[in-house]
Amino acid sequence: MKKIPMIILYVILFAASVVWIYPYIWMLLSSFKPTNEIYGGFLPSQFTLDNYKFILEAADKMERPFIQALGNSIFISVTVTFGVLVTSALVGFGLSRLSFKGRNVIFNFIIFQMIFPGFLFIVPLYVLIRNLGLIDTRTALILPSLVSAWGVFMFTQSFRAVPNEYLEAARMDGANDLWIITKVLIPLTSSTVSIVGLFTFIGIWDNFMWPLIVVSDYSKMPLSVLLASFNMQYGSYLGPVLAGSVLQTMPMVVIFLVFRKYFLQGISMSLK
Repeated sequence: MKKIPMIILYVILFAASVVWIYPYIWMLLSSFKPTNEIYGGFLPSQFTLDNYKFILEAADKMERPFIQALGNSIFISVTVTFGVLVTSALVGFGLSRLSFKGRNVIFNFIIFQMIFPGFLFIVPLYVLIRNLGLIDTRTALILPSLVSAWGVFMFTQSFRAVPNEYLEAARMDGANDLWIITKVLIPLTSSTVSIVGLFTFIGIWDNFMWPLIVVSDYSKMPLSVLLASFNMQYGSYLGPVLAGSVLQTMPMVVIFLVFRKYFLQGISMSLK
C-alpha cells in the first residue's frame, strides 16, 4: 500500500515534465517542417532544412551576419564568465580570509544588493557607459557584468568552509595570497567554480535587454538581439522564427544536459 502514493507522485511528476518539455519538442520538430505543415500533425511528414537555410540567407541579405553574431555571443559569454570567476574569487578571498574594518558591512551590502532586480540599474549603467563613450562597442556588453554579487557571495561562503589548516600550511611553505587562491582554495571549491561559471555563461548568453539598449551595430550584436531584429521583419514566417529560436536555445540545452549535476548543486546551494 505504501507504494501507491509513490506511484501517484511519479505519475504526477511525469505528467508535469511532459507539459513542461512539450513546447520545446514541438518547437524543435516544427523547425524542420515546411511552413504550411507547422500547425498540422506533431511529427513532420518530411524533414527539411529550408527554415535554417532561409534564416542564414536572409541574415546575409539584410547585412546582419549570423555567424558573426554567434561569435559575438560566444566571445562575450566566455569573457564575462572568466571575468566573474576572477573577480568573485578575489573578492571572496578578501571577505572570507582577510580581516579589515568594514568587512561585514561590505558583505552585508553585497547581500542587500542581491535583493534588487537587475533592471533597476539599467538607467545609471547606460548613463555611465554613454559618458565613457562605449555605446555600440563590445566593451559595453562586457564591462557592466564583470562583477557579480551572487558570484562573490558563493565564493565567500565556499572559501569560509575550507579549514584554516590548509591555508596555514601553504603560508608556512612561503605561499602568497594569489598562490593560495589558485592552488589551494580553487581546487577545493571546484564545484562552486563550475556552478558560478555555468550560471554566469547562461545568463549572459540569454541576456537581451542590455545588448538591445547599448548596441545598434549589427556587426557587434549578440545572437539574441540579431534574431529578435530578424523576427521583427520576418515574424510572419513562423518556420524561420522557430529555427532561429532553436539556434538560440540549443547550446543552453546541451550545456544543461552535460552539466546537469552542477545545476542541481547550484540550486541547492542557493537555497541554503
